[in-house]
Amino acid sequence: MSGTAAVATAAQLVGGIALAPLLPGLVQHWKARLQGRRGPTPLQPYRELRRLWGKSAVDVEGAGIVYRLAPSVAAGSIAVAVLLVPVASDAPDLGVGHDALVLAGLLALSRFAVAASSWEVANGFALMGASRDMTIAVFVEAALVLALAVAALVAGTTDLVQMIAGTAGSAAWSGPALALGALAFTLVVVAETGRQPVDNPDTHLELTMIHEGPLLEYAGRDLAQLQWAAAARHWLVLVLAAQVFLPHAADPRVQLALLPVVLVVLCGALALTETLVAKMRILLAPRLLGIAALAALLGIVAWLVEAT
Repeated sequence: MSGTAAVATAAQLVGGIALAPLLPGLVQHWKARLQGRRGPTPLQPYRELRRLWGKSAVDVEGAGIVYRLAPSVAAGSIAVAVLLVPVASDAPDLGVGHDALVLAGLLALSRFAVAASSWEVANGFALMGASRDMTIAVFVEAALVLALAVAALVAGTTDLVQMIAGTAGSAAWSGPALALGALAFTLVVVAETGRQPVDNPDTHLELTMIHEGPLLEYAGRDLAQLQWAAAARHWLVLVLAAQVFLPHAADPRVQLALLPVVLVVLCGALALTETLVAKMRILLAPRLLGIAALAALLGIVAWLVEAT
């Protein structure tokens, strides 16, 4: 293993597992500052995780094995995804490969596990949030797969390491295909991280919850696992945005050096978006994500036209 690959592996593991909660913490901190509030510190998610991990889990009366296993399945799926998503074009295989379609499946499995637990406990508000989440997920997953397809066509493979290398430099961005794929993935990032205008992470009203709704019955260590999984989703999609759907250098050493800066800038962009854009009606969210899917389809068409 080369020195660059060793650094990439360390950044991938430490960033995806330990530093992931810092990303939503930065978004919330800067969002508060942009709105003229003091707000929480960027380390607040760590305090929440420590507090929850010190408490015991709660079993809902009548709940079965689906409810009890859902947090572990959701967090485990995201943990495998962290092992799968490389942070540079020189990254070793950590035993799960680097296939982009496997990543989409792992994200879907994590979402399904939480939704299934809501159906088992039959809490009205949790069911409402789960049904909304699954409705939006249909469009999010379609847009995600199509956006990844654009990058895969440009790179000639669905291997994420090769996709990072294949989308590097100015030549890959000479046509409109990757730009359209980046537009689609931008809306995917907003939806996957539960940000406005698709969802409001600050809401405490059960009637308006989407991503937070299915978590209402959980507490203690179970809730800590689910909150970590939500933070790790930020890491996954923002790393993909930085290393695939934004112009980046071909040298993996430069990619690693600039990655923290790009992640911080993307967190600032999410905070600014939440400050400037209000949450849309739930029935309009699929239309927005439909636009993302359409943009990705146009990117595929643009690549096919260029290829011929």
